[in-house]
Amino acid sequence: MASEDSSKNSDAEKSKLQSYMKYSGLAFQMLIVLGIAAYGGMRLDAYLGNKNPWFTILFMLLGVIGSIYKIIVSVMK
Repeated sequence: MASEDSSKNSDAEKSKLQSYMKYSGLAFQMLIVLGIAAYGGMRLDAYLGNKNPWFTILFMLLGVIGSIYKIIVSVMK
């Protein structure tokens, strides 16, 4: 009996840890995508000599939309 309870607790802890790792990984992916989008947008704006950061804004919006889509797809699994 005692070994079954400890086995169930161990499985529950593994499940919690896997969920934590999955969602923290998604958060880091989102940060990386947004960082790359911001960097690319700023570089493109600088290269084209834009006064307003249109490409930075566009790339950031696309990064946010893509990241939210990725999170939704991942949560639905």
